Amino acid sequence: MDMDQMMFRKGLMTGERILVTGGGTGLGREMAEGFLSLGAEVHICGRRGGVLQDTADALMEKHGGEVFTHPCDIRVPDVISEMNDLIWDRHGPLTGLVNNAAGNFISRTEDISIRGFDAIANIVFRGTFAMTHDIGKRWIAAGDKGSVLSILTTWVWNGGPFTVPSAMSKAGINVMTQSLAVEWARYGLRLNAIAPGPFPTEGMTKRLAPDADSTDEMAADGSNPMGRIGRMHELVNLAVFLMGPGAEYVNGQTIGIDGAAFNASGGNFAALASWGDEQWEAAARAIKATNAKDRAKRTV
Repeated sequence: MDMDQMMFRKGLMTGERILVTGGGTGLGREMAEGFLSLGAEVHICGRRGGVLQDTADALMEKHGGEVFTHPCDIRVPDVISEMNDLIWDRHGPLTGLVNNAAGNFISRTEDISIRGFDAIANIVFRGTFAMTHDIGKRWIAAGDKGSVLSILTTWVWNGGPFTVPSAMSKAGINVMTQSLAVEWARYGLRLNAIAPGPFPTEGMTKRLAPDADSTDEMAADGSNPMGRIGRMHELVNLAVFLMGPGAEYVNGQTIGIDGAAFNASGGNFAALASWGDEQWEAAARAIKATNAKDRAKRTV
């Protein structure tokens, strides 16, 4: 990410302590870098410990500051509690949580097994709630203020054909955001969300567009009114706005950032209804290979 395109003054987030789930790669890494560059103490968690440490080392070498890594499977509530105990004991209370960890893949829904559904729902739906619940209770008990940001998709507004497990799960987190923003506001806690359009990362591209040869190809179908994919600094600037000081009256909102693709075309995968068996079988093989490579790097 080009840090010259950040909108905010240096030191804006000094004193903030933010946990980014799924912070070793993709959008999580980008947001972690943005927070770090503005002075925050950053914590990142995920299932691939080596990847987390590589990211932390690279970001600290580039920006200084402190990035702490926590191998953690957010599908397991006890593991979440143990990680947060460690953070609170060694570093102090978090001031912010970014629910970024996710899982997704394209598939005809009739081809999805219940195990495949659970693989997504246990991360996106249950894991996100468990993390938010554990940290929220700590803030409430101590009388601390805090902010939660969840990364969703525009599909929460109109459904996600061919991504049903993810669409259902993220729609649930959208409702969680709206509900807890009201329930927990009296404690000084805020909950907001971002619904990105296409901001391609390696993992996202290989699971949601396995037939695309490049991220440029994803923007070449004419579905986005701006004729391009998102640029990482644009999403990071929005995340900093919602998590940093100065926007404390923004609460319970899910903000889209997709170049108006949702307004123009629905922003989902409805066009895949034209695919035949051969294309779906090829996509399934590509996604399976990507998953196998990821599993080989997991430490939890």
